[in-house]
Amino acid sequence: MTDHKKTSIALLAGGKSGEREVSLSGAAIFEKALDPDKFTIKRYDPASDLADLARDSKEIDFAFILLHGLFGEDGSVQGMLDLLDIPYQGSGILGSAVAMDKNLAKILYRLEGIPVADWQVVTSVDENQCEQLAATMGLPLVIKPVRDGSSLG
Repeated sequence: MTDHKKTSIALLAGGKSGEREVSLSGAAIFEKALDPDKFTIKRYDPASDLADLARDSKEIDFAFILLHGLFGEDGSVQGMLDLLDIPYQGSGILGSAVAMDKNLAKILYRLEGIPVADWQVVTSVDENQCEQLAATMGLPLVIKPVRDGSSLG
């Protein structure tokens, strides 16, 4: 029988964003789906475990990023993983940073001919602005932070 080394997976979940609980729930599902005979899994929560991740970096074969929002989807954690020379799934620093900024991403998509819904950036919203937005944009409207996770707003 051949003795194969298990692949060491760093599972990055939790974080400090408003989507922390969604991230932790997803990580639990992901962790259950991996074959323990093939993978060694260690969870790291960027809210508290960055020093541990750096310390363990040489033993990590691959990082799976299950983070949402700032310091998960914005290129920050991708930059740290690049510096630690840990491969990971998903976009790199630039793609993550651009996609995290909804306004910038939509501008770039339009420049490339990719259809996107009309949008308007507002810095604060009061009742009069809501009525004006509804008159200008039509209903229904979705109001979301320009740089936050997908389910907040």
